Amino acid sequence: MNNAIARTTALLSTCALLLTGCGGGTKTVTNSTNNSPNSTTNNPATDTTATTGTSSGAIPIGIAVAQTSNVALLGQEEVAGAKLAEKYFNSKGGVNGTPIKLVFQDTSGDEAGAINAFQTLINKDKVIGIVGPTLSQQAFSADPVGERAKIPIIGPSNTAKGIPEIGDYVARVSAPVSIVAPNSVKAALKQNPQLKKVAVFYAQNDAFSKSETEIFQQTVKDQGLELVTVQKFQTSDTDFQSQATNAINLKPDLVIISGLAADGGNLVRQLRELGYKGLIVGGNGLNTSNLLPVCKALCDGVLIAQAYSPEHPGEINAAFRKAYNDEYKKEPPQFSAQAFAAVQVYVEALQALDKKSKVNKLQLPELRTELNKQILVGTYNTPLGEIGFTPLGEVIQKDFYVAQIKMPKDGSQGKFTFLK
Repeated sequence: MNNAIARTTALLSTCALLLTGCGGGTKTVTNSTNNSPNSTTNNPATDTTATTGTSSGAIPIGIAVAQTSNVALLGQEEVAGAKLAEKYFNSKGGVNGTPIKLVFQDTSGDEAGAINAFQTLINKDKVIGIVGPTLSQQAFSADPVGERAKIPIIGPSNTAKGIPEIGDYVARVSAPVSIVAPNSVKAALKQNPQLKKVAVFYAQNDAFSKSETEIFQQTVKDQGLELVTVQKFQTSDTDFQSQATNAINLKPDLVIISGLAADGGNLVRQLRELGYKGLIVGGNGLNTSNLLPVCKALCDGVLIAQAYSPEHPGEINAAFRKAYNDEYKKEPPQFSAQAFAAVQVYVEALQALDKKSKVNKLQLPELRTELNKQILVGTYNTPLGEIGFTPLGEVIQKDFYVAQIKMPKDGSQGKFTFLK
């Protein structure tokens, strides 16, 4: 995003007006979803007369994340965070009395799925903005679709280099990997100052992992460590015996992995099974409790940099943390917190926009454009802490952390323990 306008807290008092068709501007299509994360708003449309100043329906915000494929281990956490935000903000009155309604579309794990989800949300569901997609790789393909349609896009977990630069309508609440990733290497050095040799693994078919490994490899050099090998794999791989053996033979003190939860977890497990006993740093794609059932007890000790801590002080994080604990009986993960924050940005931006020009009087194209401007200039007190955006759409965030996975010997009930 390159636009900027004042911060926002907004009423979108009618979904009907937002969903006005292109014909004569007098017909409105209101789509509703149920509470299932897999709902895709295929309910029959209801036609109503769009009258200025009339409230008739909830405000549709699109959620385009991975609910199927191997990426679903991350996308499921984003669905959880988004739905908690929907419930929380609607309990607070929504947007000045008008509720929001999340419209879910499954991106699956590839670029085509993300493009299809975006197109459906934009052209069929008529949402006012989109949260998504899950992967940076998908964002590089799908975000240009939103950019051409001039609809706001907030990436909840797109941390690769170059995401905000995709276009004027693209922003993210996920801090770039260049800021977050080095923290975990520094934490490893703090735990073992004698570290010298480092082996790096990354998923070569994933744009984020390729971007992240560049940062990790540069950090290794900046810290004066020796990079003894770089091993490549695919996110669809399940057998890492060859790469793991090659690395272990070089006797590394530290292994760094950039991949996703399923492949990354299997790689961690196989490294340990083959006898590797040194420290392991996982990248952002491994930053999910869904990793734990994959490598079980062998996940123990993995270090992962964090852009969120459940212990962050603040009223909204306390409410989010309690709601997540009540619903899922465990601490909220980063991906859920980021999805919650993305929905929050839309809600507060809509509230502010309405104070400047009543959103129920805006046609959908103008509403999307004005909302996009409002998003960029606000300051938002989210579960991530206080965030804002640069004029380009890059998130401005102050607080970062490192967590270490702690697992019992039976491999059950593991958790992320935040380091001081």
